[in-house]
Amino acid sequence: MRKFTPFLRPKIHVQFFRDASTSYKQSSAEYCMDLVRKSDYENFLCTLLLTNNIVPAAFAVRAFNIEIAQIQDQVHENNIGIMRFKFWEDSLNKIYDGVPPRSPIALELHRVLQRYKLSKRYFKRLIHSRAERMGLSTFADLESLEKYSENTVSSIYYLLLEANGIQNIHADHAASHLGKAHGIVTLLRSIPHNAQRRVIVLPRDILMKHNVSEENIFRGKSGQDLSNTIFDVASQAKQHLDKARKLKSDVPKDAKLIFLPATCIDIYLEKLQKVDFNVFDPSLYVRNNLLPLHLLRRKLFSSNY
Repeated sequence: MRKFTPFLRPKIHVQFFRDASTSYKQSSAEYCMDLVRKSDYENFLCTLLLTNNIVPAAFAVRAFNIEIAQIQDQVHENNIGIMRFKFWEDSLNKIYDGVPPRSPIALELHRVLQRYKLSKRYFKRLIHSRAERMGLSTFADLESLEKYSENTVSSIYYLLLEANGIQNIHADHAASHLGKAHGIVTLLRSIPHNAQRRVIVLPRDILMKHNVSEENIFRGKSGQDLSNTIFDVASQAKQHLDKARKLKSDVPKDAKLIFLPATCIDIYLEKLQKVDFNVFDPSLYVRNNLLPLHLLRRKLFSSNY
């Protein structure tokens, strides 16, 4: 079986919050937290373990990202999707002008900006990079996938570093590599969902290199050709994860907790390797009930990411 170079098996605790369906009226902060819990559970757990001073900003940033990321799946016409992206771009300008729309995410982001200095350009990257891909599925090559991951995932890490007041070139470089790794893994995990919609998201150059049958992907069949494709793409994610970790000794201690999602990437890549890079293997999509413990141990007993 093909193997990556050895990587550490990472290691969080579970906190429970009142469900959104209860009768109390949610604050904007609670709304954002609940949205992240329901839509991005792994990052929800990682956010719980951040230092208290940046947790509100982290939930607001991640909730904003979820709202933007879901647009393409929620609309059936490109024009409607573009209109929604434009709405959020206008809303972002209003938020920074101090007159946010009356929506929970906009209100919470406005509240957070009273305390934290977060660059508007990173939020705009989240909007523009997804808007540019409206109606598109596959990437031309790995380089375009990495660029997309930089804009949509690394930007979140940059915002969290800003929330913590960290200005460090090594932390920025680690955020760039980790964001690319995270973005690539997110794409790999989305393959079965997209295949059901008859959408292929893998880079075209790698698909052509291994002569992959699109119909087999739609049918959820993982032959050797697709396995080789997944190996190539996953190896790129692993390389970026390794590069982020090589910078660990130069990254400020407060920044390392922000990079805890590296643990989730590690666990997925290890599981993917064990099933010989079959992205359709059901074991990859079973929630890991030990993840909270792994993350907590990583926070308490190691150098975090």
